[in-house]
Amino acid sequence: MTKEQKNEVIEVLKGKFSQYSNFYITDTESLTVEQVGKLRRACFSKNVEMKVAKNTLIRKALEGLDAEKYAGVYDSLHKVTALMFSENPKEPAVILSSFRSESKKEKPELKLAFINGDLYTGDNQLATLVKIKTKNELIGEVIGLLLSPIQRVIGALQNRPEGEAATVAAEAPAAESAAAPEADAPAADATPAAE
Repeated sequence: MTKEQKNEVIEVLKGKFSQYSNFYITDTESLTVEQVGKLRRACFSKNVEMKVAKNTLIRKALEGLDAEKYAGVYDSLHKVTALMFSENPKEPAVILSSFRSESKKEKPELKLAFINGDLYTGDNQLATLVKIKTKNELIGEVIGLLLSPIQRVIGALQNRPEGEAATVAAEAPAAESAAAPEADAPAADATPAAE
């Protein structure tokens, strides 16, 4: 590989690291060409970009962007490295997990995941990463929690018999009018006592 080609790869990697706030570093050393092709197809179908590059070029690309921000990543750059870039922090973990269960192997092995600035180091973190909730899942849960009390009230009102609802509606104004004179009465009694 010439120096020009290396610089080209470094620039492409810089672009990818700048574009995505989530990336995974995996070890694909013992995978066959057929298995790597299958992994690439799985990534493509889930909008995950997979790149294979030399560790020194990956390191130079990261150092060129922000050496301090990516300082924890450098220790994971050894052996054969495949990078997985995704907008969705959970998707690469799901792909790796399903690929491993289908092939009944321990590879590809997760070396490190960089999720919005947080580092998840080691293959033992894969189960945790599969359970991460995406932004859309969290928004859905919040909306569900906000709608839940409203839906209960509407459901309760809709399930009431018509006669019962009319009685409750008639009792509410009567209770308010009865409370109003009582509030005036103590004030009238209090005035003569003060004189």
